[in-house]
Amino acid sequence: MTSSVLEASSSRRAPHGARREPLRRTHRLRARWWVFALPSLVLVVIFFVAPFVLNVPFAFSSWSGYTSEIHLIGLDNFRLLWERGILQNSIGITVVYALIAMTVQNVVSLSLALALRTTNRVNSYFRSLFFLPVLISPLAAGYIWRAIVSPDGPLNAVIALVVPGFDRAWLGDPVSALVTVAFVDAWKWSGIATLVYIAGLNSIPATMLEAAAIDGANAWQRFWRIAFPLLAPAFTFNIVTTLIGALSAYDVVASTTAGGPGVSTVTLNMAAVQQFGLSYFGTASALNLTVTVLVVVIAVPLVAWLRRREVAA
Repeated sequence: MTSSVLEASSSRRAPHGARREPLRRTHRLRARWWVFALPSLVLVVIFFVAPFVLNVPFAFSSWSGYTSEIHLIGLDNFRLLWERGILQNSIGITVVYALIAMTVQNVVSLSLALALRTTNRVNSYFRSLFFLPVLISPLAAGYIWRAIVSPDGPLNAVIALVVPGFDRAWLGDPVSALVTVAFVDAWKWSGIATLVYIAGLNSIPATMLEAAAIDGANAWQRFWRIAFPLLAPAFTFNIVTTLIGALSAYDVVASTTAGGPGVSTVTLNMAAVQQFGLSYFGTASALNLTVTVLVVVIAVPLVAWLRRREVAA
């Protein structure tokens, strides 16, 4: 009897030990997380952090291609850019451009996510189709759309079928040029935001939506009162990433308008490239630093506010 009790006791202890072994392996893997993160961290430091830190002193120097002397001049580069109207003009254009691109991208992406939420063969095809622009180079996307919206391009031709004689230079007017380029930026990156919203929608328990439908809630009420609050993490990710991406815009602008007409689409990065082209490296570095400061000033409070909204939701 004693031996049977011991055997029963050992049989009960064996599964417990077997369960502890995977836990120990998990703890060891968590303790070595830095081994997996180290390659990415090294690349970020080499290609992003180090160049930024090394570039900061040049924003406060007299570095240019017209003299061999480089010395610190304090805020003179920023003062010069302000007096010439470059700094305030490019900041205003960048903010407006970013707001338009962010709004259009999130509205379109959320609409597509609602339409393509269900996983089936047809929706999978359209998900892939709408994700294709993400795989295109921003420069290539800009050249494609410059041809589409040109006065003799297909966009005017299609509109002329409804409005005979329609002819508009979409990139020739200061207002329409900025809006058009922002739309191109939104079109380019909407595929990523759409997938994030689809994942967020599919994470909502179906029982909650079914219970609301049984209680008489229509489709709009189910979305606004249940799905929309529970999409808060997806909104946080998409709004922040789309805004930061638009604030750092350059490729699409360079390939569509190159900052024109006039200076109506000269974003901060576009202005920095123009200053580099003129061999004014100090003022170009000052504009690059302004981009970073603008992103931090806008993104940090925005993330904090959106995170509080997630908790409230």
